[in-house]
Order: sequence, then C-alpha cells, then structure tokens
Amino acid sequence: LLCPCLIYGAYAFLPFDAPLLPTVSARLLYTLRCAAFATFPIVLGMIVSGISRLCSSALEPFGELQREVEIHRTYVSQSVHLFILYFFNMAVLATYLPQEVLKLIPLLTGLFAISRLIYWLSYAVGRSFRVFGFSMTFLPLLAMLLWNLYSMFVLEPDNLLA
Repeated sequence: LLCPCLIYGAYAFLPFDAPLLPTVSARLLYTLRCAAFATFPIVLGMIVSGISRLCSSALEPFGELQREVEIHRTYVSQSVHLFILYFFNMAVLATYLPQEVLKLIPLLTGLFAISRLIYWLSYAVGRSFRVFGFSMTFLPLLAMLLWNLYSMFVLEPDNLLA
C-alpha cells in the first residue's frame, strides 16, 4: 500500500513535468536516460562488494565467502536481474502511456533506486527484514507488467505485432 501512496504523492506534489515526447523513439530515449539513474544502487553495490572482497581475510579468490561479502554479492546479482525486468517494463510502459502521465517514468525510476537501497540496508541488518525493500521493488514491477499486458492485449490488440 505504501508504493501507490508514494507514487501518487510524488506525482501530485513534485513540481516538474515530462518534456513533450511525441514519438516512440523520443519516449524510449527518455526512458533510457531515466534508467541510467536506476543503475546507481547497482554500481554502488559493485563498489562496496569489491571493497569488502578486498578487505576480507579470504586469501583464495574462489573459496568460501564471508557473510559480509556474500551479502553485497547477492544484492548486486539480484539488483541486476530486477533492473533488467524494470528496464524492459519501463520501455514498454513508455510507449503506451499518454503524454500527460509520462511524469511516472522518472518517479518509478526513483522508487526503484530508493527501494533497492532500502532492500540492501535491510538485507544487511537481517534476512527477515528484507521483505519490505523487496516488495517495494517487486510490486511496482508486477503492476507495470500487468498494465503492459493489459495495454497490449486489450487496449491495442491490433498493434500487437506492428
């Protein structure tokens, strides 16, 4: 319930609008530019993972990892997988959204980045706390996927393969 409230609050109260994007290629380029900001938590995780790997006492590079190193490695791996899902859903979503609602693309990007950072922090604290951060990432992805499928098969089935 928190994700729709955050998105609606940001949509209603943040004073910016999406630029005029009349073509599909301009919308995809805008989505690509926004998605570049969503890679920030992943790059930060890679840096921290590398530093923790260098500072660990393991001398064998392919040996068993310590918990601190394993947390960051798992976070980066899961974040990359979710980012791929996020990016493809956002690219499809950008083609179906009307111009006045394109403000959602940077808002969803910000939600993705913040939720991945919350997941990382809660995963480091304890495995039982990570559900909140994961659900803030996964549930908007699921909502985007359902909207994309609805748009493709119900709203515009004649343009499905065009």
